[in-house]
Amino acid sequence: MDCHSVEPQIADHQAVFTLWMTEHEKLLRHIITGFEAKVAIQDELFQEIALNIWRALPKFRQDSAVKTFVARIAHNVLATHVAKAVKTIKVDQDLSNISMEVEKDERQPTPYQSLNQSQRQQKLAEAIRQLKLEQQQVITLALEGMSYQEIADVLAITTNLVGVRLQRAKQVLAQMLEAV
Repeated sequence: MDCHSVEPQIADHQAVFTLWMTEHEKLLRHIITGFEAKVAIQDELFQEIALNIWRALPKFRQDSAVKTFVARIAHNVLATHVAKAVKTIKVDQDLSNISMEVEKDERQPTPYQSLNQSQRQQKLAEAIRQLKLEQQQVITLALEGMSYQEIADVLAITTNLVGVRLQRAKQVLAQMLEAV
């Protein structure tokens, strides 16, 4: 192989990578936000995910959608990040300190419902970070509009298990957000 045939491959590789990152940046940032609260660390994780996508791009066999491929790489990086964080520090328990005894009046909205949209999104992200890792994974992908099959492909689990994990995550989130 001469040096002239390598250059177009590298250029194609760069073009595909740029296209993928442009198309899936919002998805990746939402997934990252579901796992990490600190913006500086979110940016580092995004860069790490981008690097892993760059490295994995030549290995892409087109046996799944690009969205699934990119999300799988992101979840692998984030699972490693969470595992390291759990080993070094205790999980922040801000939400567990909130009293679970809330007076409920069916005619009035819950406090969570009364918050404006950005506050609700922030509270939801905080609550998602309190979930077990397997629940975090399915809920963040579901919130990105992925189907059960796409989530199953990303996480290498069955669609039935996706449904079970998603249902449990929704129940836990509902309890957390009602208490807010």
